[in-house]
Amino acid sequence: MDVDLRLVRSFTVVAEHGNFHRAAAALHTAQPALSRQIQRLERELGVRLFARTSRGSRLTTAGEAYLPEARALLHDAERAAHRARAAAEPGALRLGYTGNLAVTAAVRELRRRHPRASVHARHLGQTDVHPALLDRRVDAVVARLPFRTARLAVTVLGEQQRVLVVPAGHRLAGRASVTLDDFAHEPLVRHPDPELDAFWRLDPRPGGASAPDGPTAATVEDKLELVAAGDALTLAPPGGPNGGLRPDLTFVPVHGIAPCTVVLATRAGYADPILDDLRGLLAGAHRR
Repeated sequence: MDVDLRLVRSFTVVAEHGNFHRAAAALHTAQPALSRQIQRLERELGVRLFARTSRGSRLTTAGEAYLPEARALLHDAERAAHRARAAAEPGALRLGYTGNLAVTAAVRELRRRHPRASVHARHLGQTDVHPALLDRRVDAVVARLPFRTARLAVTVLGEQQRVLVVPAGHRLAGRASVTLDDFAHEPLVRHPDPELDAFWRLDPRPGGASAPDGPTAATVEDKLELVAAGDALTLAPPGGPNGGLRPDLTFVPVHGIAPCTVVLATRAGYADPILDDLRGLLAGAHRR
């Protein structure tokens, strides 16, 4: 049968929203026109895809079976278009990265493999990952969770043990490792973003207790200044020599808490041969 991808895309959006009115708004079309598109697709397939309810629309058994195939169909179509364009003209990849996650080696190798392509990297703040991808300022981002992942595709690259940053003269400085019990009553630097704050302050603590309040800092530099001044401690991802810190600070590995998860994030459905190579390079680097 001939497949109209516009109908398939409309079906996936209705399935995602569970409501024709909201789906029509997302697709920037009128609800009656969207209903006609779904009815046409149902006629072509010979099955009912949605059942109307008082709360909206739910997938039928046939609709549930068709949804993963429809998504795969759209993904394959976009991949085919990207491959055709890549063969006809130089490609491009704008790669974002956060914190101290290095992407230089991957960028160099991509430029070697795709000499006609434009491959560039730019640093992003942690809270800018989601909007930068959806605004198409970047095509992919190497970052640590947590961040918003709605409408994104996320590939896990690896995990990293979190460390506790303390002043050089702190009672825990020089320890081979610590657990949460060793600093449970010490305030940790707060983050303005609630999700990041909960992750990096371990809030709530096991058992449901709230973490001790600490001062708020939005930048790494301000966090480190607060720690150096003795106002609070902070959890951080691992870094280079001395964690990449200033000489009046040191870090101690923390055992018994969840690690950082390093991921590659892209827009959902985005496909490109350069991206395929990038994913392979990064996965290999984090396995070593």
